[in-house]
Amino acid sequence: MIDIQNQKDTRKINIQKVGVKGIKYPIIVLDRAHGTQPVNASINMYVNLPHHFKGTHMSRFVEILNEFRGQINIKTFQTILTKVKEKLHAASAHMEIEFPYFLEKTAPVSKAKSLMEYRCAFCGENNGQKTDFLVSVVVPITTVCPCSKEISNMGAHNQRSIVTVKVRFAKFFWIEDIIRIVENSGSGEVYSLLKRVDEKYVTEKGFENPMFVEDVVRNVAQQIKKDDNFTWFSVEAENFESIHNHSAYAYVEKE
Repeated sequence: MIDIQNQKDTRKINIQKVGVKGIKYPIIVLDRAHGTQPVNASINMYVNLPHHFKGTHMSRFVEILNEFRGQINIKTFQTILTKVKEKLHAASAHMEIEFPYFLEKTAPVSKAKSLMEYRCAFCGENNGQKTDFLVSVVVPITTVCPCSKEISNMGAHNQRSIVTVKVRFAKFFWIEDIIRIVENSGSGEVYSLLKRVDEKYVTEKGFENPMFVEDVVRNVAQQIKKDDNFTWFSVEAENFESIHNHSAYAYVEKE
């Protein structure tokens, strides 16, 4: 059959990324408490396309995923990218794997247990000259505004916040460690299940520990910098303000 993708293109425009996006695929990630955790991931896979080729072979991306079924993880990530480059005759390959990660959390007073979801991602590329790999973890927390607390006769406005941490690293680490750093860096933690005694405790603890969005990113960065395993990191926080029609935002990265 005629291979249309391999036909010549005369527009002389290189494409930096072309491939498949949003593939739903089961993978297994390491879990400190249980050894492993099966999750349903969303995967994006791309290669570069030189200007003289009309298109890439989309089906080959899925074929490669099937080859690594049950073995898609941090350790095999670069092996998969190398395979993508070889099979699609590309100079560079890029892959993003986004997945939900669940931890069992215990309410602070009632000790009620529930599962808490965190959004995580592996992201990396291989262009022949260098390889790159990032782990991203998204953690919800709560923040109480220090200014609101200072100027108000009663109470202070508070909100849910989303903190995104991205790291490069030298050796293996647990996702749980990043989550714990972030949850300790805000006014309070977020839980899936709280009884009334827990709600009282969480509310009062947050009020006693007010944080600006700037405080949050600095607190997280300060803790990550203590670990030499992390060769680079970025921290961003978004506060979904309860008394404004906009969010408060801060970002910091290792220089």
